[in-house]
Amino acid sequence: MCVLLAYEAPADSMIVRLSTAFSSDDVLEIHILFHELITEAFRNNYASGNIWQNYLTHFILSNENFFSLACERRSPPQGSLRDIAVHDFEVFMRLFALDNEHLHYIDSFREDSPQNSPVCEISKAIAETHSARKIFDIVTSWYKNHGVGYFATRKAFRYVDGKFSALSNNDVGDVRLSDLVGYESQKAELRANTEAFLAGRPANNVLLYGDGGTGKSTSVKALLNEYFADGLRVIELYKHQFRDIQAITQKLRTRNYKFILFIDDLSFEENESEYKYLKAIIEGGIESRPGNILIYATSNRRHIVREIWKDRDDMEHNGDIHRSDTVEEKLSLASRFGIAVNFSSPRRDAYHEIVRTLAAKAGLAADDGELFAGADRWELRHGGMTGRAARQYVDYLMGRKAE
Repeated sequence: MCVLLAYEAPADSMIVRLSTAFSSDDVLEIHILFHELITEAFRNNYASGNIWQNYLTHFILSNENFFSLACERRSPPQGSLRDIAVHDFEVFMRLFALDNEHLHYIDSFREDSPQNSPVCEISKAIAETHSARKIFDIVTSWYKNHGVGYFATRKAFRYVDGKFSALSNNDVGDVRLSDLVGYESQKAELRANTEAFLAGRPANNVLLYGDGGTGKSTSVKALLNEYFADGLRVIELYKHQFRDIQAITQKLRTRNYKFILFIDDLSFEENESEYKYLKAIIEGGIESRPGNILIYATSNRRHIVREIWKDRDDMEHNGDIHRSDTVEEKLSLASRFGIAVNFSSPRRDAYHEIVRTLAAKAGLAADDGELFAGADRWELRHGGMTGRAARQYVDYLMGRKAE
């Protein structure tokens, strides 16, 4: 049993089930468990090498407990706590070195494209040492430099049923700001604010607004990919979760990462009032926003909340003393974002340049005249001159080329 590392596994855990199956030599149960181990290995990107040892390594790097969280926030404990932790790693070593005739099925697992994930690298390092103190140094160094749990290896998350659910890094993609053609001043402003945030300097919440398909959401994904190694993580939120943001910030404020709460396509209709919760959260509530959290939102509307002419009639028809109260109430949400970055549809020459650049990156050889003429016809049927339309047009051409 481990004292600090929470390794006293429940009866239905993989560790207990496999140990029981080995003891009884239940071959069918062993192979079922091996299937589960391999499935977990592919799901978590460590399907290379010794699957059993990789599984244990993934467990130890992901397990959030008093010890691992303390190491993430500060230096590893000394004195008695260090001695207890080393004892725990001695228990871990015995599991890691588990020897059974059936284990040869997964002790040298290879796939056509081996995954050189951090889990595999740490697993190999642990396998090469027979010292619990050395394992202590390896693991605590990982906690300090990379953190613990899914935040250590995943980029983006959603908040589901009171817990953070990690998205696959493959789902996020690997788009970079350089892939977004044009919008140089917008990208520079986003980069400067994000770098200040990561460096612990004052930074602002950001509203990215403008026409659809111009790269607002893509810019946030690109920031995540470029600054992931510097500790940036993104939590994607939806309107119905605004009441949960206080609980979310409480869970994030003590972690050794910088978090962007990302709200995509933010807008409110006339009768929706959730924007009032968001106003208090961004700025204006009693509890201050933690220094490791910012809010980045995208919207097709500059002022987010739908405005109608009736809002200006509050004095005459609704009894308000001040004519502008309803208008100011709605506009105040957008004003609480310290930075507002405009992504407007490009002019035709800029649109053509986006098409040309994307075609060149795709390896598509085409005469500019024909390429631009086709792009102009495409945008008439697909929502105007935007980066999204340009990307769709180039994808269309590449698809036709492959026929």
